[in-house]
Amino acid sequence: MKFAILALFVAGAYGCGQSTFPPVLSRVVGGNDARKHSWPWQVSLQYSAPSGNWYHTCGGTLISDQWVLTAAHCIGEKKYRVYLGKHSMRNKQEPDSIAISPSKLFTHPEYDSWKIRNDIALIKLSTPVTFTDVLPHGQPCYVTGWGHLETIGPMADILQQALLPVVKHEICSTPDWMGGMVTTNNICAGGDGKRGGCKGDSGGPLNCQGKDGSWEVHGVVSFCSSFGCNYHRKPTVFTRVSAYMDWTQYNNMCMYSKRSPLIELTRPDLALLLS
Repeated sequence: MKFAILALFVAGAYGCGQSTFPPVLSRVVGGNDARKHSWPWQVSLQYSAPSGNWYHTCGGTLISDQWVLTAAHCIGEKKYRVYLGKHSMRNKQEPDSIAISPSKLFTHPEYDSWKIRNDIALIKLSTPVTFTDVLPHGQPCYVTGWGHLETIGPMADILQQALLPVVKHEICSTPDWMGGMVTTNNICAGGDGKRGGCKGDSGGPLNCQGKDGSWEVHGVVSFCSSFGCNYHRKPTVFTRVSAYMDWTQYNNMCMYSKRSPLIELTRPDLALLLS
């Protein structure tokens, strides 16, 4: 049986990475409320507590009808579910949203939790999603998620979005930025001291707009500086998706599907995008 997520997800009618609900991007200073269903590939990875309640722990990206991309550090021994079509965490009965349990979890075999290397994972949904007629469309290089609104602060109720300009690796890897914490398998974005990903955003997408106006998912939220989530010259660090194409293909992912926003295939260094 396949679930239909009504008018929320990917479809060929509007082309890859486009939507009838484009994000409202005119008011970005820090993170702000996203327009409902404007980032439809964004998912909420949730875990079951001993009380029986479910809690958001990480973000993720729906990249085909049965696969979700997230961060390896988001995966543990807990019981998980993937919530699709969510907008408000406070609203437990949102129309056109659905929770699906995973059938398999794949963390990268060389994931290093100490050095935070190869921080990427795949989740196979137990039930495929039936796509309808929507793919997001908007401004390039936004981080989205329900993470903390401040380094020490509450989690977001409404899905947030924040514009994070990409920082070249040559700059991000210098000592006064992120130094040796980042490799060429990472993307740095942000660092203005005002905006950034935070705890709870992990696993979510770095959304960038292609030349044809379509959205491309180039990164997976991995980590930020111990100084804080929005510290000057300490950008959000993403796992660079294009560095792991062979691994995702090995796991039978449909990375080139017209139903997927994940189409960053030709640029080896995303930092060139905004240089």
